Amino acid sequence: MQWLLICSTSPLFLVYFSTLTNWPNHNQNVGIFPPTCNRIECPSFDVIQVGNGFEIRRYNSSVWMTTSPIEDISFVSATRTGFLELFFYIQGKNEYKKHIEMTGPVLTEIVPSDGPFCASSFLVSFYVPKLNQADPPPAKGLHVQKWGKKYAAVRQFSGFVQDSDVGVEAAALHESLLGSKWSDVVEKGKSTSPPSSYIVAQYNSPFEFENRVNEIWMVFDMEDDYVL
Repeated sequence: MQWLLICSTSPLFLVYFSTLTNWPNHNQNVGIFPPTCNRIECPSFDVIQVGNGFEIRRYNSSVWMTTSPIEDISFVSATRTGFLELFFYIQGKNEYKKHIEMTGPVLTEIVPSDGPFCASSFLVSFYVPKLNQADPPPAKGLHVQKWGKKYAAVRQFSGFVQDSDVGVEAAALHESLLGSKWSDVVEKGKSTSPPSSYIVAQYNSPFEFENRVNEIWMVFDMEDDYVL
């Protein structure tokens, strides 16, 4: 994912732009705290368990501003389109004309297509700062998602996310879960969403060539904490 740094009267914001950088990906799997979250607000979570190549997290509550579905064959292109909508939103293109602080991560939910040349469906989301969560400014083409208690199986990877990375990392997360006691729990908890859907979380600007953290999330519901 790439961004163009813009200076304004408010703090520095990162604007998505389209040119890919061929920077190598080195799998980190789990356990890296995104350095970006030391500088900007990110949703808090509890780590339930660290497994072999995956982490189970619980997000107790969070609010997201989300685009309408974007049909595209490219993750990079769809995320660029969605992020620009969200960037203009936080710059004041909303019904309250309110500027909102940048947060992390930017999420792209993917419902893959049934064929290699069919468009997939993408939803791009911005984490709403706690200051604005009670009354997020409405905006045309965007809607609010409010998470109560939500769980996520997570795999981390580094580098600049390219289209070819996404399916590989999602498959690796799925494979790591198959060898664990969480496999059935995750599949059962995803029953309310398309079974093949997953989320890419991106934290960094393109000017950070080291310590880059991206994540694949499989989000699921669970009535009670799973006890091993």
